[in-house]
Amino acid sequence: MGRTKPKKQAVSKAVDTTIHSPSAKKPSISSLIEKAQSLIVQCDYDLAVRFIQRILEQQPSNVEAKEMLGVVQLETGEIEAAKQTFLSLIPPAPTASSAPPPSAYLYLAQISEDDPRLALQYYQAAIDILTGQLKGKERAANGNESEDEIEIRSNIVRALISQVEIWMDPSYDLCFEPEAEKTCEDLIADALRTDPDNTEALQMLASVRMSQQRPNDAKECLEKSWTCWKGLDIDDPKVPPVPTRLALVRLFLELSLHAPALLVLHGIMSSDDQEVEAWYLEGWCYFLMAEQAKESRGKIDDMTWEELAKDARDRLETCQMLHINEQHPDKPLLEHVRELINKLEAAGIHASPADEEGSDEDEWVDEDSEDEDGDVEMS
Repeated sequence: MGRTKPKKQAVSKAVDTTIHSPSAKKPSISSLIEKAQSLIVQCDYDLAVRFIQRILEQQPSNVEAKEMLGVVQLETGEIEAAKQTFLSLIPPAPTASSAPPPSAYLYLAQISEDDPRLALQYYQAAIDILTGQLKGKERAANGNESEDEIEIRSNIVRALISQVEIWMDPSYDLCFEPEAEKTCEDLIADALRTDPDNTEALQMLASVRMSQQRPNDAKECLEKSWTCWKGLDIDDPKVPPVPTRLALVRLFLELSLHAPALLVLHGIMSSDDQEVEAWYLEGWCYFLMAEQAKESRGKIDDMTWEELAKDARDRLETCQMLHINEQHPDKPLLEHVRELINKLEAAGIHASPADEEGSDEDEWVDEDSEDEDGDVEMS
């Protein structure tokens, strides 16, 4: 669901009192930064820029304000302006800070998709800075890991994984380089040394193992990744973000691990039943299970292929509806959904009447697929 923007009239009135009233006390830089950050979170970019400009009027070299300006420019589609803003924060720009923020390099890497080697350089620069910060935190912490240290580790791993993604992307020539495979192995090894239980790193390793035709090794990686958080409450901060869990589901489906895929999707949809990709993956999972049951002329979890196919059709219909209503940007996903629906229609599987859809939403989890500890078999 989209975030609700604050009422602009009420906010503007407060701003006028704070900024323009001659009798008002001059706001501190820290309070202006805090307000700008809050407005960015609320997606009120026009008002956020006003606060950022006020900061830069007082402190033209304020790194945090410049970084926020770049973020606003990115969010409003001013990509070239954002690029110049971030470049002003790093050497060799004369306005660069003596300690350039790693985030500036990370943003530049993300907007340099047309030049993968340049993106790799930006990611590496960010990693070098973050690694130096991490060493300083480790020396100061004396064995007690702080929240800052956890966040730095996470950012290092994410940058390393982004480098792997660039090397593996078939749209770039890098994936055909002779050193590509070893480079990916080394980057993932660095990520796991930084954070041995990092779910994104383990999932990326699984993806690499699958590309190497090593499905059993890939399954081991996914099991370790999932084990790190599958028993936690859905609101626990250690539970990966939704995009990471959706990526895990995709890997499960590639390995025909349908039961764990459905369990992960159940967790996602229990907190957000409007997640378009979750409905798509659930529909696709049931479609694959229906195909498997039909080919074997048997049942899966006591369900015939027709029953599985009907569940697939209902999920895919819901996905299509949400995709259109929300004007979701992923057009290839919608094309695949319609392709699957057409195949089901051709097989005689029709959409359920509106009053029947969702009547068995809570019944798909197969209790027999779990062992006595609640673990799903990965074999």
